[in-house]
Amino acid sequence: MKPGKPWLIIGGGMFILGLILFYLINPDGNKNLEVIKNVGSFIGLSGMGVALAGIVVYLISKNEQPIKKNYDV
Repeated sequence: MKPGKPWLIIGGGMFILGLILFYLINPDGNKNLEVIKNVGSFIGLSGMGVALAGIVVYLISKNEQPIKKNYDV
């Protein structure tokens, strides 16, 4: 597997988990559920950062074609 793809997959999973925790939990005054909802927003934002890092690592590690200098004109 190319470098960066696992980070992209993990970051996407973290982002989706953060969305689920943030939008599906209704705290209704329960402090523990409020903390879990706040943790969900942190996980989602962290997931976006991990996914962005995965994209950057993937783009950096792409094999570039070597420059072929042809001086036979």
